[in-house]
Amino acid sequence: MTTGTKPTVLFVCVHNAGRSQMAAGYLHHLAGDRIEVLSAGSRPGDQINPVAVQAMAEEGIDIAGNQPKVLTTDAVQASDVVITMGCGDECPYFPGKRYEDWELDDPAGQGIEAVRPIRDEIRQRIEELIVSLT
Repeated sequence: MTTGTKPTVLFVCVHNAGRSQMAAGYLHHLAGDRIEVLSAGSRPGDQINPVAVQAMAEEGIDIAGNQPKVLTTDAVQASDVVITMGCGDECPYFPGKRYEDWELDDPAGQGIEAVRPIRDEIRQRIEELIVSLT
């Protein structure tokens, strides 16, 4: 399953500013150095969603210093698991990779009350992902 000593997970959404950043933050926080964590967007935004930053800060996880990154073919090829979050057909596909599509509401333009349940669902999925990979 893994390409090296530890699995690599790539989180992809359109802007790489909310869902994928929260997921990457949780996976890095909860799995530590057991799993390599990447995130990217098919059309990355200019900055991380400030409400996503606030929601994660409530959990003691700082994603404020992250920057949205453009999705590259190399990132997909380097990953064992590719988790998409609403990027549709813009995500490259490579045979042999494990793909999951997480249907999550988009936190863009939402207040903290709407983003917390998205964050909590991401955490639950991350915990299940860690169990499946370790």
